[in-house]
This record gives sequence, C-alpha cells and structure tokens, in this order.
Amino acid sequence: MKAVFLDWATMGPGLDTGRLRELLPELQVFDVTDDSEVAARIEGAQFVFANKVPLTHDLLDACPELRFIGLTATGTDNVDLDVAKQRGIAVCNIRAYCTQSVAEHVFGCLLSLTHSLRDYVADVRAGAWQKSDNFCLLTKPIRELSAMTLGIVGYGELGKGVADVGANFGMAIIVAMRPGSSNVVDGRVSFNELLARADVISLHCPLNDNTRGLFGANEFSKMKNDAIFINTARGGLVDTAALTEALRTGQIAAAAIDVLPAEPPVHGDPLLDYEGNNLILTPHIAWATNEARQAAIDELSANIAAFMEGRERNRVV
Repeated sequence: MKAVFLDWATMGPGLDTGRLRELLPELQVFDVTDDSEVAARIEGAQFVFANKVPLTHDLLDACPELRFIGLTATGTDNVDLDVAKQRGIAVCNIRAYCTQSVAEHVFGCLLSLTHSLRDYVADVRAGAWQKSDNFCLLTKPIRELSAMTLGIVGYGELGKGVADVGANFGMAIIVAMRPGSSNVVDGRVSFNELLARADVISLHCPLNDNTRGLFGANEFSKMKNDAIFINTARGGLVDTAALTEALRTGQIAAAAIDVLPAEPPVHGDPLLDYEGNNLILTPHIAWATNEARQAAIDELSANIAAFMEGRERNRVV
C-alpha cells in the first residue's frame, strides 16, 4: 500500500517511528511538500498523512485510490471534508496529545507577564538592582493569579486542560458560550460577559466560519484595560492589526501569541513589528514539547491501526 507523509519536518527531530513503519513498511516521508508537489506525491496513495499541507477538492478528486487521511493535528481546516465524505475517504485527527504542553505554555507566558519577569531580568542586567537602596527592587507590578478571573473561549480538551491548571492556581474560571451557537449551556457566560469580566482570556476554539476574526477592535475595546490576551489556537481567530493597536494604546495590558493568520509569516504581520514589552510572540510552539510530539505520532499510528482493523477512532469523516 502506498503511503506518504507530506510534511514530516513539522513534527521535529528525535521521534520514534517504529510503530508507524511497522504498519506501513513502504511509507514515503517528505520533510516539506510545496503546494505544487502535492498532486504528484499523493498520486496512487491509499494513505496520506499531513500536519498543515492543504488537501483541496481538486487534489482529493484526482486520487481515486485514497482511503485514509491522517492528520497530526486536532484542526482539520486544511482538508476539504465535504469532498472526503462524498468520496468515502476516512479522515482522522489526533486529540488530547498536547494538552499538558499547551497548558504549560499558556501559564509560562502568563506568569512571565503577571510577574514582569522580562522587565526585572532587564533591570538586573542594566545594573538597577545593584544601585537599589533596598534589598529588593520593586519597579514593576506583580499580579497574583489567585486574584484573577480566567476566561476560556473554546472548552474542548485544551480549554478544559488550561481551565484545570488555572483553578489549581486559585483563579476563578468562566467559559464563553460557543461562538455562533444559540444553545444555552449551564454554567457558561455570554461572549460579551466574558470580555467584560475576564482578567485573562485564553483561546482554544477551532477556526471556522463562526470564529474567523472573532477578536477585533470591537472585542478588545470591551476588555479590561489590565486584561491579558492569550492565543495558542489559530491565528485567523484574531485581527492582529487590531491587537497591535490595543497593545500600543493600552486598551489591554498584554498578550501572548503563539499563532498568526499566515504561517510562516513570510509576508509580515503587524505583531512582528511591535516592540513593546507587553507582547510575547512565539513561533507556534505551544504544542511542541518532546513528549507531545511523540504522542502525536503514537496517536496517528493508533488511528491507522484502528482503520486497518475496521474500527473507528478519532474519525472526523
């Protein structure tokens, strides 16, 4: 059976692929696949694996032998699911593989911002502590998480994981109603109420028609001026120009951003040019601890094995 992995380099080095090779001994692995190369590489394949490579209507239509698409991510927005369903192609994502990694990233950033760690490190390196009249140097605010309310937008596996850690820090937790839904869920608050009440807002929702551009100038204007905004989900959820302006003007206090609308951001982005210390910008690595990356490959292998045995596991289509 022909099987191809289109963007192995996204998974990083040092992973054990023994089970994957055992299931598909003839697996072809490509570190990077340009859009112009996808059609040729998946031609005749029964199994196609990808992390972010787009698998469009035309590509799927041209592959009558294709039986299974395995994603090494939770998001499925890079696959035309309607065509896959029409063609009877199984599509599986992976779940619960990076919850710990994302939660640690969120709170690493949050603690850095609330405790002004970067500013204090800079003060010490600049000699400010050495010249202080007191045993400690208190030039920047330090906020305790237990006095803050954490707002979660997207209450799936990752959102729940982050909420659990926040609760362990003593934070009050509020969860927004699902964007675009009119269903009332007990214990959840309206989106606007979350904007007004939360000291920290962390995004964990998928990118779809209901969430694209979910946060723009209007939403930032409704947040507290001392609020912190965190996005480890999808870049397209946020108008980054509006976020840059909100940070620059003090409309919100700070942000930690791990994702941008276009990745890699070869054509630039307003956040890349922002120089304020109230922004932590990282290159989509919240999910990427060594343990989480290995778990992703293990989950992919388990999905393949289940499909081969006629069982459904993590099926999206």
